Amino acid sequence: MSHPEYQRIPPQSGTSFTIRRGQVLRVVDPMGEQVSDLFAFAEGEHGCALSSGRSLDYAGHIYLTTGDILYSNNSKPMFTIVADSVGLHDFLLTPCSQEMFEILYKHEGHHPSCFENLLKGLQRYGIEAPQIGTTFNIFMNVKMDPAGVVTVGVPTSKAGDYIELRAEMDMVCGLTACSAEGSNNGCFKPIDFAVLG
Repeated sequence: MSHPEYQRIPPQSGTSFTIRRGQVLRVVDPMGEQVSDLFAFAEGEHGCALSSGRSLDYAGHIYLTTGDILYSNNSKPMFTIVADSVGLHDFLLTPCSQEMFEILYKHEGHHPSCFENLLKGLQRYGIEAPQIGTTFNIFMNVKMDPAGVVTVGVPTSKAGDYIELRAEMDMVCGLTACSAEGSNNGCFKPIDFAVLG
């Protein structure tokens, strides 16, 4: 798995791809402080989709890292995190959307979003908007205080940091370079990824 050929996701955009059981998805932050949203469905069984609730419930903690498993809504393992140079990712918050920018930030007019970019990429596999749920937000720095107040901080990822997730089933995946200013320290950068094996 040395010297992989990376594909680059430009700032504020996304892509989709298939991955086979046993292959490893490597996601790299090439410039630092950039979030990447991941969502996945079982290939040929789109009712089986990535589940934040199942994954966090079975892990028993909200910060998933090396050794943790990302589960589907029907409790099947989808990914195992096999390497992680950051150790801080989010699985609580939904992908940014047009509505989020309007409601939280009073934004007027169109704003690129992870939800829109995931949908654009996954539509070729027959995925529709209501099927996309809470994403695994790679490199996103979400903290919760003792009172339960959630804050989004600057990602702790530096240039070259990465996470590797081994596929536990055949899947179709959507992956983004996040479009939310508040998640990426005020600017937008690319994300690199490779499917290994």
